[in-house]
Amino acid sequence: MIVDWMLTPQERENPQATIDDHRSDGTAWSQGNTVRPLVHGKRYMAELHARISAMGEGDRFYFTDWRGDPDEQLTDDPDSTLTNVLVAALERGVDVRGLLWRSHWSRLGYSAEGHLQLGVAIGEAGGECLRDMRVRARGSHHQKLVVLRHRDDPTRDVAYVGGIDLCHSRRDDEAHAGDEQPETRLATAYGSTPGWHDVQAAVTGPAVHDVETTFRERWQDSLPLTINPGRWLSSKVQGESLEPRPLGEQWPAPPAPDGAHDVVQVLRTYPHLAPRGFDFAPTGERSVMNGNLKALGNAEKLVYVEDQYLWSEEVGDHYAQALRANPELRCVFVLPLVPDEEDPLHRVPQLYGRSLAMSRIMDAGGDRVAVFGLSNEAGLPVYVHAKTCVVDGRWASVGSDNLNRRSWTHDSEVAVAVLDSRGSLDDPAPADSFPRVLLRTLVAEHLGCEPEAVPSDPHELFDAMVACADALDEWFAGGADPEPEPESGVRGRVVRRVVGSRPHVREQLAAKVPARLADSWRATSWKDDARARADAEATGIVGRAGVSGTRPPGRLRRLAPPQLNRAQMLWAPVLYEKAFDPDGRPPAGA
Repeated sequence: MIVDWMLTPQERENPQATIDDHRSDGTAWSQGNTVRPLVHGKRYMAELHARISAMGEGDRFYFTDWRGDPDEQLTDDPDSTLTNVLVAALERGVDVRGLLWRSHWSRLGYSAEGHLQLGVAIGEAGGECLRDMRVRARGSHHQKLVVLRHRDDPTRDVAYVGGIDLCHSRRDDEAHAGDEQPETRLATAYGSTPGWHDVQAAVTGPAVHDVETTFRERWQDSLPLTINPGRWLSSKVQGESLEPRPLGEQWPAPPAPDGAHDVVQVLRTYPHLAPRGFDFAPTGERSVMNGNLKALGNAEKLVYVEDQYLWSEEVGDHYAQALRANPELRCVFVLPLVPDEEDPLHRVPQLYGRSLAMSRIMDAGGDRVAVFGLSNEAGLPVYVHAKTCVVDGRWASVGSDNLNRRSWTHDSEVAVAVLDSRGSLDDPAPADSFPRVLLRTLVAEHLGCEPEAVPSDPHELFDAMVACADALDEWFAGGADPEPEPESGVRGRVVRRVVGSRPHVREQLAAKVPARLADSWRATSWKDDARARADAEATGIVGRAGVSGTRPPGRLRRLAPPQLNRAQMLWAPVLYEKAFDPDGRPPAGA
């Protein structure tokens, strides 16, 4: 039964949520949807560009994002920037509304100024794109959703939910040569144009209404966009709007497409905010966590995960429990080979969080668990930013949420859980179902084969991935038996950190002052130099490995649990708990 896999309204544990109010059958999901996987930003952004360009008078375009770069191109056309595309839509009469996390100073690698710039451009054209800081301390709005509604033809309505931000570095493809507009904050070990692996889901049918409701709940909430006096004053000085204009009345849910068979549930995370929470989630919502755990409880053969982090004892314990309860269960995790930031204060706590989860999972599952990273043809690590899970080829989720306490309790997140309704829900779904197509597409890329060649048996698929990684690790080790590097857990050679001289004092100062002052006297960026060294180091690694023979197919590399030294363990756990993976649930007894 569907209820065995999907949450009931009560299991959301948020009675004030309005997302399920329009259904008369008392369920917390919609039936009759069609969901498609869009693997990688280049494919997603090209489709989004085409869809927006086809919108006209009276249509509605709503979006939320963690980061939105005004100059990010949606296609190869230099004029297809996010700003240009949305302004052009407004000129055709489309109602454009956006909510972006307010973020932090751009000189720290964040995007506060860029978000203001995008909001000003959209506002001047008649739309509205606001910066939202209704978050806990050290928190963020991490939801990445887009909704397109069409006044005269609801069959064209579509919603996109997943891990892909409309920003730099995301417009990559399966070759993983990277976006020509790279993100500057990512660790230099990823090279000049970092490879970026990500997934978005395209939803058509009644579930579009639920994704739109998630946007509307935030937009229409009475909680001020910021209660921080300094940020409020900054907004007033810059003439920034802090009062969202009313939205038009929500249209009915779009009809089910012909032959649609996907059950879709929209899952969210909202934190407990003090002294006052959201109207629609006064003590928060943790349906992302609850939905994942309910599906995990049904796992029997294979759980396949791609995630940016995989942190915390709590996450590890849940997977460990599933492995102990099901002796036939296999678990696959695909993670970044290298943390996203390289300085010790960021890198080491991230590895500590990973060690907490991995050690528990591997202790419970032994050789029934495999953890991988990805390496592109150039020998550089590929940054895994996808947040997706497939359980037994029947249930799948794609969203903005990572496997850590932060995403499950502290930041705002959104995901779609998809269940194919055909056949017995105790068996794998048909081969053309969303969960199986998603799994086959991802694994085929990692194995370096066509999707049709991916084993349909879950245990054979697991064995094929292990064999692929073992062969590639051995090749990168020059034919020797690869041993994992203790701190990272990577076997064989890979660019982990670029070691070089510290930047010149002038460069260090330039990184801490506004760009308009620094750019006039900064010569070259030390980070650019480090990325170039990473490119060269990867070329050397591939060249030395090639002496032992032809590179095996695929991109998989095995990962062992990170092992930190005694000095790192004196401080990393404290920083991890306080800053990296905080808990956003209400205090006990509240």
